[in-house]
Amino acid sequence: MPTAAHSDSSPNTPSLPLSALGIGSALGAPTDEEDAAYDRALRRAIELGVNHVDTAINYRCQRSERVIGRVLRDVGNSDRDARIFVTTKGGYLPLEAPPPASKQEYREYIAREYLDTGIIDAAELVAGGHCIAPAFLRNQVQRSIANLGVDSIDIYYIHNPEQQLDVVTRGEFDNRIHDAFAELERCVNDGLIQSYGCATWNGLRVPADAPNHISIESLVSAARDVAGDDHHMVAVQMPVNLGMMEGVRTPTQMVNGHQRTALESASDMGIVMIAVAPLMQGRLATNLPAAAREAFPEARTDAACALSFVRMLPNVASIVVGMRDVKHVEENVALFT
Repeated sequence: MPTAAHSDSSPNTPSLPLSALGIGSALGAPTDEEDAAYDRALRRAIELGVNHVDTAINYRCQRSERVIGRVLRDVGNSDRDARIFVTTKGGYLPLEAPPPASKQEYREYIAREYLDTGIIDAAELVAGGHCIAPAFLRNQVQRSIANLGVDSIDIYYIHNPEQQLDVVTRGEFDNRIHDAFAELERCVNDGLIQSYGCATWNGLRVPADAPNHISIESLVSAARDVAGDDHHMVAVQMPVNLGMMEGVRTPTQMVNGHQRTALESASDMGIVMIAVAPLMQGRLATNLPAAAREAFPEARTDAACALSFVRMLPNVASIVVGMRDVKHVEENVALFT
C-alpha cells in the first residue's frame, strides 16, 4: 500500500511512514462478537499492507485496545516493530465491560478507580468524565500499553481536549495543556511513548472566536515552551469528510497572523494531519447526492466516493477508517492501492 507524504519541515514527524489508509476501532458494542469482527478485519488489513492502527482506551470499554493487543502479539513483535504504527488516545475515563448500569454505579466506579486512589483530583475532572491532568495521563498511557501489549506507543493523543473548554477558562485550559504536554514529554523520555498530539472533533473545525476553538499554532507553542524545538508534539486528528469540510475550506486557524485552514496550518507548523471519520461514521456510505457521485465517476460505491474526496486532499498524512468487516477492508485497501 502506498504511504502518504507529509511535511518535512519538522524534525519531529514520525520516522515510520504511515500507510495512506489507517484502520480505526471506535464503533460497536463491547461484546465478544464485535471483538471477533475487529480481530478479523485488523488481521486482513495488516496482510494487505495497512500499517496504521488507531484506537483509544475508552473505545468499547477498552476492548478495542485489547483486541489490537491480541492481534499484535499474534503477528509477532518483529512484524510490529517493522510495520505496524500504533496510536491511541487518553482523556475520557475508560470503563470496563459491562459498563455501569446507572449514574450511581458510574459515580461509584469513578470514585473507586480514580478519585479515591488519588489518580485524579475532583477539580481536574470535567463533565464527570474527561481529564487531562498529568497523573491521569500517565496512568492512562500505562493502561494502554498493558492493553495493547506493546513496549511503547507511537503517537499518544490527548482525546478531544476542547471538552475542557466547556468548563474551564481559556487561561486555565492553556495551563492544563502545558502541564499535559510536559507530562507527555516525560513519557517520551521514559520510553512509554514515541510522540504525542491532539485528537479533536470540533476544536479545529470551529471559528477562532468559538468557545471551544483549538489553535494548532498555540499547541505547537505550548510544546516548544515545554521542550524547545526538540519537542515530540507531532500530530493532530480531525474529522474531514464530504459533510464536514471545514478543515479544508474554512480558515479557522491563524499562523503568523495569517488566516489558514486547519490542513494548511498543520502543514505550515510541520505537524502531521490525520483525517478521521471520512465516512461520517457510516452516514456517507450510502445515499450521496448525484453531484458528489459525478465528481468521482471512477468510484463504484458511495463509500468509495466519500473516501476519494478525502484522499485527494493535500496535507493529509493518513486517513483513518473504522473497519470491522473484512469485505470493507478489502474494498477500501483496493481504493488506496
